Amino acid sequence: MIVTAAAPLRILGIDPGSQRTGVGIIEADATGKLRCLLHATLAVADEETFPLRLKRIYDGLSAIIDAHAPAEAAVERVFMARNADSALKLGQARGAAICAAVGRGLAVHEYAPNAIKQSVVGKGHAGKEQVQHMVGVLLGLREPVQADAADALAVAITHAHLRASETRTGIAPGQWRRRR
Repeated sequence: MIVTAAAPLRILGIDPGSQRTGVGIIEADATGKLRCLLHATLAVADEETFPLRLKRIYDGLSAIIDAHAPAEAAVERVFMARNADSALKLGQARGAAICAAVGRGLAVHEYAPNAIKQSVVGKGHAGKEQVQHMVGVLLGLREPVQADAADALAVAITHAHLRASETRTGIAPGQWRRRR
């Protein structure tokens, strides 16, 4: 019997923002080893209007998806912003990002900020610097990664970890707490 190794899973991580959207793509192999393929920041704050920012997010993510062909996407959930206007803009940027992924046929998985920090750092209230550091450690990166791109990679890493746990246990992450 010949056993072939499964192809690595390519995961797109997205940290949406109305001024900067972090993007990261990793590969996770069957052993759980992670490899960074891309990290970038889509800076859109210089657009004349907010709708043009949303278009740049959509177009930029669509181009990245076309170029790198991830199999799945993971995005950070919206947290409560300081004011309603910021929360609405963040939600719209998130919507543009999700539409780009879904429009390219990707399943989109969503994770809360605290779950991402818990998965990557081990503490749900870790700071940005801790997340940046651990992303570099987990992916074996030699150079520091810009904060928004590091957050996007952290989202992808979280998805890879939870997906691997689901594969090993046969229990979907959303079902873990409900089982007794």
